[in-house]
Amino acid sequence: MNEIDFKGQTVLVTGGSSGIGNGIARTFRDHGAAVHITGTRESASDYRSEYGSEMTGLTYHQLDVSDDKAVQEFDPAFDRLDVLVNSVGAVQYKRREFQIDVFRNVLDVNLIGVMACCVKFHDLLADSKGSIIIIGSTGSFHAVPFQPAYSASKGALVTLIKSLAVAWARDGIRVNGIAPGPVKTKMTKISHQNPEIDRRTQESVPLGRWGAPEEMGGPALFLASPLASYITGLMIPVDGGLTTNV
Repeated sequence: MNEIDFKGQTVLVTGGSSGIGNGIARTFRDHGAAVHITGTRESASDYRSEYGSEMTGLTYHQLDVSDDKAVQEFDPAFDRLDVLVNSVGAVQYKRREFQIDVFRNVLDVNLIGVMACCVKFHDLLADSKGSIIIIGSTGSFHAVPFQPAYSASKGALVTLIKSLAVAWARDGIRVNGIAPGPVKTKMTKISHQNPEIDRRTQESVPLGRWGAPEEMGGPALFLASPLASYITGLMIPVDGGLTTNV
């Protein structure tokens, strides 16, 4: 038996249209799953491929997770769900997160939207004895001084994962998370395209480089697979050793 074979299983990756979510979605697709992804734009063709996004073999749906009504009414037209990956994320730069409306909007996406999706798909996941994977950040564990909303929301995911893992364990749902370190995506281009920040980032990571979105896929496969059947409530750093060096 191949415990990393997801044939016959359905996976939903929110935020799977680009970045880390897309890397994870492609990994599940390549291991046999029927993969559905969401993004905020009208169609998959509205996403550019400059950061490695690929839509082949993925079923796209438009969804804004910060819109409670949109989440409640979301109908992806599947009657089985084995894995829910919450990978939608937002961040604002240039100290904009110190503005309360911006702060609130980031939390709506990074925290409230995650919870809304988990609640939305609880029953389907209970039916399949499925798994939830929530994408945090190394910022879940330490301060991010100029992005207080990002830091607060990603930190809150650590205890949200623990709380849902305990609350839903009797339903057969495992809840875990991945905390990526520096990964080259559209969201981080302001850093990896800046030569000085790029140099400092690579120097701070023991493996000496940025990660790639698809490198988050392997840990996601493991957490969703029978190999991790006794793991729940855990946020795993996938960061090239960064958090061991802070």
